[in-house]
Amino acid sequence: MGSARAAKVARAARAVRTNAEGSECGCGACPGVKGTSSGRKAAGVDAEIKAANLKHLARIEGQVRGIMRMIEDDRYCADIITQVSAVRESLSAVGRNLMRNHLKHCATRAMEHKGAERDAMVEELLGLVAKLGR
Repeated sequence: MGSARAAKVARAARAVRTNAEGSECGCGACPGVKGTSSGRKAAGVDAEIKAANLKHLARIEGQVRGIMRMIEDDRYCADIITQVSAVRESLSAVGRNLMRNHLKHCATRAMEHKGAERDAMVEELLGLVAKLGR
């Protein structure tokens, strides 16, 4: 990882440590907080999970660039497919980490409630498990 990218990941990890304790919930377990285009924000963000995800994504970005170069250079198809497989596995690791964070924070808070909020979270989790399993 280049020094500029490493510095960016380190800054993001520091920001997460700062925000994790005071993070406002907007995951649906505590509605009304605007944070993203969907109007929801994580109930809490584990600093280690975020740093790991940023590291994985930086690596994935480099791998995708490498795949593009391989295609441009007419490299052997099997070698390209191997790299595509590695990228998919790295993306799966990011998805698993995001699910871990979602279960630790957002889902846990929603499950403490009864009724519609809890039912909505159960449905959301079922959908996410199906998406990650594809």
